[in-house]
Parts: sequence; structure tokens; C-alpha cells
Amino acid sequence: MPEYRFLYREPRPRLPVVRDGALRLARWGNATRRSLVLPTTGWTWRESVEGGLWARSGGVFVDIPASYGLERRGVWYTIETGIRGLLVPDEYGRAVCYMICEPASHYYRVMTGSDRMPMFIGQRI
Repeated sequence: MPEYRFLYREPRPRLPVVRDGALRLARWGNATRRSLVLPTTGWTWRESVEGGLWARSGGVFVDIPASYGLERRGVWYTIETGIRGLLVPDEYGRAVCYMICEPASHYYRVMTGSDRMPMFIGQRI
């Protein structure tokens, strides 16, 4: 089976997303600043989503299928099902995906050195 890698540091980062049962590729965040209204990152905090900061964005929850994750310090880890994402339209109506993150568990922080971790689907690291 072929392996596909999706890295945020790519010149035009993309993420696979499952929306309404269909697998699609979406722009990953706004690092390239193609949008003037969206945040210039690829992540958003679970707390900000649940707190309503994205309520007017027209965003929908999506699943990001993945088998492995790579943290910025080069640490790979296994993902059982996937990660939750928020798919929002930019000012031109183009879909942009933000990976939803939450504060890192103690184990994840020790393993990766990161203070945040993805919001895993049905899994806790």
C-alpha cells in the first residue's frame, strides 16, 4: 500500500479530510497567507472552537485520517484512527483545514517536547 506524507512545512501544505463520507484534499491552514482573514497558522485550539471563536466562520468538523504523526522535533508516533479538524471557507469560498489541538498530556509532552497535541479521534496518548 502506498504511503503519503502531508507536512505543514511544504510550500503548499495540504491535508486529507473526510467530509460527508468523501475523502478530499484541503489546504492546510494559512501559512502562505493566501487569505487575508484567516489565521496564519495550521492549528486551532479545541478551547477556541468550543468557546465559539469560530462560530461565524461557517466551519464544519472533519476527520483527518492518519496512521502516524510527526512532531516538529522529529518524533514520530502512531495514530489509531485520525485527528479532528475544522474545515472553514476563506474569503473566496475555498476550503481551508485547521487541525484541532489541545493541551498535551504528560506522556505526549515528555515524548515530543510539545505543549500541544492533536485532538485524536477515539484515542488518548
